[in-house]
Amino acid sequence: MAAAREDFASWLAQAEIPQSRQTPEVEAVLRAVWHFRQEQGDDYYSTRLLSHFLLHCDSGLKVAQIARLVGISRPTASEQQGLSSKQVVQQAQHRLKGRPYGKLLPRFAGPIAGFLHAHPDASRADLLGFIHRTFGVKVSRIALYKFLKKYGLDQPVQPQRTQPAADSPAPSPAPAQGPPPGPKPVSPLPAQSPLEPGPALAPPPPPAGHAPQILLPSPSLAAVLAPEPPFSSGGPSMPGPSC
Repeated sequence: MAAAREDFASWLAQAEIPQSRQTPEVEAVLRAVWHFRQEQGDDYYSTRLLSHFLLHCDSGLKVAQIARLVGISRPTASEQQGLSSKQVVQQAQHRLKGRPYGKLLPRFAGPIAGFLHAHPDASRADLLGFIHRTFGVKVSRIALYKFLKKYGLDQPVQPQRTQPAADSPAPSPAPAQGPPPGPKPVSPLPAQSPLEPGPALAPPPPPAGHAPQILLPSPSLAAVLAPEPPFSSGGPSMPGPSC
């Protein structure tokens, strides 16, 4: 009995609760908590129940003192302070399903995406097994579903299939080749108007050993003299002055 009192006193002393707060009501509550710890142990679920009770029983103890009594950290006790009893039970259920405190981390998204890409037909059980083998973490299906949805990995991965090349159109048959074309006909000179003189043709060179020929103008090009008027003599038409 003396040993039990000493254990209770040492447990109470490590919580650093001042004497001014150790009223008979508070001491009765703490003794009940001590006996509960002795009966149920200090596992996760017993600790969660005790911390939730002490945080909401209006005992007058501070959050840091309650954290030292049940053996948790101060930030963890602050997070649990705003939870309802239903939320505490749900967290305990998640824990029972294999979701430890170190839940899925953002750095797990890359290897998980690679596994899903390499195994598009893998089931959720296969993915949970891969996570446990790779990271040593057990998670529930609900936690895995939320993680996949958060990082966009909940869509089914479809393997990329190489599309066959489009059928190239059949080459059109080459036209039948006939006989080689002959020389192009020489286009005749354009017709000229009779009023327009044709182009002057250069005379052929004179043969060697012959005298040069004198070309006379064409009769059509020679100047035609107008005929003399009748009754005209060769003299001047105006009479001269008489003497």
